[in-house]
This record gives sequence, structure tokens and C-alpha cells, in this order.
Amino acid sequence: MNKELAKKFRSGHSSCAGCAMPIVVRTVLNAVDFPMVVANATGCMEVTSTIYPQTNWQVPYIHSVFGNAAATIAGVETAYRALKKRGAVKEKKPVKFIAFGGDGGTYDIGLQALSGALERGHNFLYVCYDNEGYMNTGGQRSGATPRGAATETTPFGGLSWGKKDNRKDLMAIAEAHHLEYLATANISFLEDLKRKVKKAIEVAGPTFLLVLSPCTALWKFPPSQTIEIAKKATDSLFWPLYEIEKGRYKITYQPSKILKLADFYRLQGRFKGWWEKETKEREAFLAEEQRKVEENWANLQKRVECGI
Repeated sequence: MNKELAKKFRSGHSSCAGCAMPIVVRTVLNAVDFPMVVANATGCMEVTSTIYPQTNWQVPYIHSVFGNAAATIAGVETAYRALKKRGAVKEKKPVKFIAFGGDGGTYDIGLQALSGALERGHNFLYVCYDNEGYMNTGGQRSGATPRGAATETTPFGGLSWGKKDNRKDLMAIAEAHHLEYLATANISFLEDLKRKVKKAIEVAGPTFLLVLSPCTALWKFPPSQTIEIAKKATDSLFWPLYEIEKGRYKITYQPSKILKLADFYRLQGRFKGWWEKETKEREAFLAEEQRKVEENWANLQKRVECGI
């Protein structure tokens, strides 16, 4: 077979220059040394990798609608177990089941299906590539969009200062399902992501990875800065890297120098409006958001120290 065809996710997709999604997909698939079936919710990843009559996916692949990727992969996993029970499946290695969804199809539209699949205990890995907005449909706010960010539905102007609501804490929601393993990850720390995929895929039951996937179109930064922006997200405590294994927290990256959140926000056009506001308004906003990330970091450290 041609080397390009032998890859699990081949080149030639139509994602934007600088898009982090292909990095997420390739890293996850290449870290799995098992036969696999993938379900993919409608979103940027699906529309840029399955343009008829071509596909970038070189593994068994199912395109689901926005809200049911978790339900789809749960159904496939159930059918596989039924076939094994009947003796209809002969395997050298067990088949692994992976679902991919963006933040729109995970935090919001697909949350019910995800919750149900996690509760029922299906044996699959769910990977959310989080670009913090509905980019497949034009850049609207999602439950993952941070407070103060400008989107198509939360513009920055005379009567609107970007999104007024806080981000949804999806890790806490997933943790509430008593998973054996879940973790955050970031495309700037690929070895950390690989290690977490390998741990998750070995678990007998549902696992969850929340991966930061910076978006050049929504976040408004030059395509050449994707990796830098992603790293600053973690170094500023906006996106801490940690895992929860059997209920125990572990921080997997300690920034050698913690940046101010403003150093991360200032690089993105979606926060540009705050630098056009009066100083007192900007400083109040930044102070509040800085307090939140520091409080969240302190809480993570306490959980690690307490062994919970």
C-alpha cells in the first residue's frame, strides 16, 4: 500500500492554515496501537476531511450529526460486544472505539448523548477538540467560549462586551460520571497528549480527553502562531494540564514561569475590544478573569495535595 494511504489520517484536508484539529486527530490515532472504529460529530473536522469523493480517514469511520457522536460509537461498541458473544468476531487485538467532537457538539448539542454513553459505561474514548466556538457554522459562541470573547453572536461594541457568561466546566461534568480516566491536553504538549491517549485507551470503560485546539479564524491570530498561542494558554493557567485517574488528580505540567492572563488574551483579536475600552473597564475585566484562573489553579493543587 502507498505510504500516504497507510497513514491513519492522510494529508490533503481543507482545514484552515494553522488549524490545530489535524494535529489533534493524527496524534490521537497514531498513539493507538489497536484496530479502531471512529465516530466523528458534524463540525469543522468532519467537513474539512470528508469532502466527497475524498476522505482523509484511513480507519473505519462514521460521520454522525452534531449531537450524537457518543451515541453512535456506543451503538457500534455494543454491536461489537454482541458479535463477540456469538463468536462472530475473531480478533488478534481488541477493537478500540473513539469518538471525536468539537466543543459545540460536546459542551452543548451533544452533551446529553455523551452523558448517557458515559453513564452506561460503554468502552470508548471521547475526544473533544475545543476551539471555543461554533466554527463550522460561522463562529458563534458556544458553552466553551470564554467570558469577554467576541464572536458572531456575542460581538464587541457599544452595547455588548463580548460573551457575558463564563465557560462551562466540562471536566467537572465528565468527572461526575465517575470515569476511571479523564484528562485535559494541549497541542503544544504532544508527548503529554500521546501519553494520555495511551492510558485512556487501555481502560475498560468510558474515558474522556479535553484537548485545546486554537482556531485562527475565531481567535484571530496569524496561522504561524498556533503552537505559541496554545502554549501561552497553559503557561497563563487558562488551560492547565492535568489528569484524573480513579478519582485522583495529577497536574502533568507545571509552568516554569506563570504568565499573566493578559499576555495570552492580548495576542488574540477576539479580545481586541478590551484594549479599545477605557483602562478602568479593561483592568476590572482582566482582574476578575485573572482571579478565576488563579483560584482554579489553587484548587487543582489542593486536590493533588489531598490525594483526591
